[in-house]
Amino acid sequence: MQIMMQIIEWLLLIFLIVCAVAVSLSKNLLNSVIIFMSYSLVMAVIWVLLQAPDLAITEAAVGAGVTSVLFFLALRRAGQLGHKRDEESKKR
Repeated sequence: MQIMMQIIEWLLLIFLIVCAVAVSLSKNLLNSVIIFMSYSLVMAVIWVLLQAPDLAITEAAVGAGVTSVLFFLALRRAGQLGHKRDEESKKR
């Protein structure tokens, strides 16, 4: 059981590193927000494994929840979200 937990912890750590690299290399803002959201959710799981439920709830609520919604709203306001649909409707 101990070995299985260590494997899961290593996989979560590797996933966090991959997410951090993917966000820095991503050219698309929407993809970056989605990767950031998954990063925050995995961080919440890690905080649970570290037996810090208060930090896990905060990370899930603020990191994955509120911050992601604010990013989506900012992208929509900047015209990065829904932009293709507007162009298609203008062509018709």
